[in-house]
Amino acid sequence: MSAPADASQRKGPVIAVVGPSGVGKDSLMQGLAVADPRLRAMRRVITRAPEAGGEDYQPVTEAEFEALATAGVFALHWRAHGLRYGIPRDIEALRIGASGVLVNLSRAVLLQAQEVFDDFRVISVTATPEVLAARLAARGREDAAEVQRRLSRASLALPEGLAQLFEVDNSGALGKAVAAAQAIIQAERA
Repeated sequence: MSAPADASQRKGPVIAVVGPSGVGKDSLMQGLAVADPRLRAMRRVITRAPEAGGEDYQPVTEAEFEALATAGVFALHWRAHGLRYGIPRDIEALRIGASGVLVNLSRAVLLQAQEVFDDFRVISVTATPEVLAARLAARGREDAAEVQRRLSRASLALPEGLAQLFEVDNSGALGKAVAAAQAIIQAERA
């Protein structure tokens, strides 16, 4: 019988944080990382202009993204909202010794991600339609038509077949949502 692996060499789970635009995924992830320094956040590669703001991401052009995808840099990549998103294979190095790696994923790639990553969990973040509308308007990244399009997609269901799926309501104070997500993550570690 072999000895248990050193805790610093164990891999933490990949924790997908998903939900509609404006639900506060990035804020929740930041709050979780502050609450638990052993939680890491994966920086996405996105074909979004650097001045667009929002989350901390690596902006690239369409040609740069294609070159990275062709070179096999991504563990996972997809298209959404007219952009391309990629999760670099570096995520595996982040998992070593971490209590988990948080990653903002599209609902459309969750089943694929579940196949790619062992120990994969999903936290579905929700908020009321009124809260979503106010947050989308406040961030100012989308015009009124795009805000309406995103709101119409907010109620889309998650794919069936996700092995570890949890829900957190982020309609109110961020601290409450962070505490709820923390409780989920800690319970799953036990």
